[in-house]
Amino acid sequence: MRVSAKADYALRALIEIAVRTDGTAVSAEQLGKAQGIPHGFLQAILADLRRADVVVSQRGQSGGWRFARDPGTVSVADVIRAVDGPLVSVYGLRPEAVEYDDSAQVLQRVWIAARSSLRSVFEQVTIQDLADGSLPTTVDALTQDEDAWQPH
Repeated sequence: MRVSAKADYALRALIEIAVRTDGTAVSAEQLGKAQGIPHGFLQAILADLRRADVVVSQRGQSGGWRFARDPGTVSVADVIRAVDGPLVSVYGLRPEAVEYDDSAQVLQRVWIAARSSLRSVFEQVTIQDLADGSLPTTVDALTQDEDAWQPH
């Protein structure tokens, strides 16, 4: 799996909003500066997140961006889907829609299994978890395997 810059920036921006415990709106300029995200790119990401009802914008002098719902209910999967679409696609199709001829039919099951595996992590981890610097126990356990840190 490849994590896009768009997904990484979206998550970083949302963490930045979530760590501000007073709940006030944060300007796109502040978010960009805090996380090193190009302003134009960030505006497009925030628009995607607004369409997905993750954030809302607030106009005025104290305007900016804030969560549309509790960050404890927004998963990493929600964010990735909002900015990039499905977690797994095969040449633009969802895995269940891909059709193969006889000998290659087993590939569809590989793509379905990969999606399931990603879901098991991305749907458990919330923006609030990330803002708190913690992970669910089952996800954190996956990082304890030394092989997980090795490039292959």
